[in-house]
Amino acid sequence: MKELKILSPTAILGYGFPVDSFERGLEKEPDLIAVDAGSTDPGPYYLGAGVSFTDRKAVKRDLELMIEAGQQRDIPVILGTAGGAGGAPHLEWCTEIVKEIAQEQNLSFKLATIQSEQDKDLILDIFKKDGVSPLAPVEETNEAEIKASTRIVGQMGVEPIIKALDEGSEVIVAGRAYDPTVFAAYCIREGFPAGLALHMGKIMECASIAANPGSGSDCMFGTLREDHFLLEPLNHERKCTTTSVAAHTLYEKANPFKLHGPGGIIDLSETEFEEYDERTVKVSGSKFIESDEYTIKLEGAKEVGYRTLSIAGTRDPIMIEKLDHIIEVVRDTVRDNFDDLSEDDYDLIFRVYGQNGVMGDLEPEPEVLSHEVGIILEVVANTQELANTICSFARSTMLHYGYPGRVATAGNLAFPYSPSDLKAGVVYEFNLYHLIKVDDPCELFPIKIEEI
Repeated sequence: MKELKILSPTAILGYGFPVDSFERGLEKEPDLIAVDAGSTDPGPYYLGAGVSFTDRKAVKRDLELMIEAGQQRDIPVILGTAGGAGGAPHLEWCTEIVKEIAQEQNLSFKLATIQSEQDKDLILDIFKKDGVSPLAPVEETNEAEIKASTRIVGQMGVEPIIKALDEGSEVIVAGRAYDPTVFAAYCIREGFPAGLALHMGKIMECASIAANPGSGSDCMFGTLREDHFLLEPLNHERKCTTTSVAAHTLYEKANPFKLHGPGGIIDLSETEFEEYDERTVKVSGSKFIESDEYTIKLEGAKEVGYRTLSIAGTRDPIMIEKLDHIIEVVRDTVRDNFDDLSEDDYDLIFRVYGQNGVMGDLEPEPEVLSHEVGIILEVVANTQELANTICSFARSTMLHYGYPGRVATAGNLAFPYSPSDLKAGVVYEFNLYHLIKVDDPCELFPIKIEEI
């Protein structure tokens, strides 16, 4: 029976994995070791600032084990969304680690790096030709928004990775990539159905999160055959169930039957999940439907200001009861004291944990039932100095405000840290979440091949 076997060590490069699980996977003689190295989940800062949200030492530890295993077994190692966000500095950072490992372990192999950062002028040209469209629920973009972007990346499909494999690459470090591609590209190149390969990749990119109990820091093993694939966690304390695998198929998706990606849709309308054995799940029936036009998703981030915040708490029941009123008084006092500033100069934000700190205005049960609440007072302003000023004034106003019924006058808030005000620096927000049309799936993703 024709099959391919793939080892996914961890949900994100740098999250770690047990060596025992990894070695158990190697004993199964995989044809490929692949890992997703990033995500937009940690927010826009990392894309905008060009830094990784994972630690260098942790990333190097994972890569050392993966690259050494790949070289010993003569199988490719592929990682996507290098450095967490996949921009040029992220790719350079991750590639530097790979080369460092090769030098320290006296390894020699063909390395491919695939760029995904996009030139703003190119995106502007495509925009002017009506080649950029929004992904719901975002709105149409414009020239000013594109120009304001600090960094833009495109989410590559399988084609650039297949091209790198065709060049004989043994280790592939890709920029921003559609999560399943690092697993699916090799399989599609070997002639396996794209629908099954991409669906398997969709689940394997999070490694053992799709198992029970789930973990993003443990290994998953996939076996792809011509009409189905099998998923098995490599830690004996975990198992895949039809529920855990089906649930992860829907992870981060709005439509349970159609998963959109570069070049088409994974159609799950006829997918079946079956128990293969007590720890393994069999998946079949997934198909890939090519789109009439090939589109690439763009992700962009821009600077919006500077942040200072203060973390505090209170367990005074009188203050908690009047907290909404107190916050409005603080806002009014800040506004009156700095009446030379406009609403465009700063944002004053209160997050009250124990009331609605997680969901904000969407919280269906905003009544405080706890004996204490945590308060994050946050300011985003045009300059760091202004953010510091507004945060300091708002914090001191709230600390000493004489609300009705107050008993103690020594201070209304408890601060866990000194200094109480924390300067967080530049703030970014995502400003592009759009599709662009391309004629060639590889045209935006230049590949560099080198022997190291």
